[in-house]
Amino acid sequence: MKDKEQIEIEGDNHFSVSIKTPLRADAFTKTDDEKIENIQHYFGKIMEELGLDLTDDSLSGTPYRFAKMYVKELFYGLNPKNKPKLSVFENKYGYKKMLVEQNITIDSSCEHHFLPITGHAHIAYIPKDKVIGLSKINRLVDYYSHRPQVQERLSLQILKDLQEVLNTKDVIVMITAKHLCVSSRGIKDKDSFTTTLEYGGCFENETKRNEFLQIIAKQNL
Repeated sequence: MKDKEQIEIEGDNHFSVSIKTPLRADAFTKTDDEKIENIQHYFGKIMEELGLDLTDDSLSGTPYRFAKMYVKELFYGLNPKNKPKLSVFENKYGYKKMLVEQNITIDSSCEHHFLPITGHAHIAYIPKDKVIGLSKINRLVDYYSHRPQVQERLSLQILKDLQEVLNTKDVIVMITAKHLCVSSRGIKDKDSFTTTLEYGGCFENETKRNEFLQIIAKQNL
């Protein structure tokens, strides 16, 4: 059993032990409605422990709203059945240069404190035989963002999926995000943000990587 100090230390350290989100084997044996009902009950108990009066008109529906938000909205990305279909197409134009999708919204939650992570992802790839519909990149980012996350893991999950579906290692993922677990608790640093960069294939080359970074920098001037 970990002591409280160790739990606090681990919660302030930003690390990930696996590219996969840690899920139990029975994670999806219950229906969404069953999960909402259970979470509603337990969150009501949390509110009561905080001294809130659940008979008040403003608070009486909060446990249900909270539970529904968690299951259906904030963490819909936990369930594989919600993963978007990543439609790819034959690269008929023979396009072989960099394709960049910028400023994709990141709306996630820190798995250590369940506080928001907000920012943007910038993604590029060099097509080979396949290209992907641009909106599918955004949908993939949204899917993996909507689960309790660590930014490093989020970057890798997006990268690996795109490399697999595009059948190329030539993919780069950059995420810049603000963590409310840093800005609203602990050190309470309001201005800092975190940047992660994951890549493979031709982006291992510094020149190609800098080409991508220069494109992103120009957009954000």
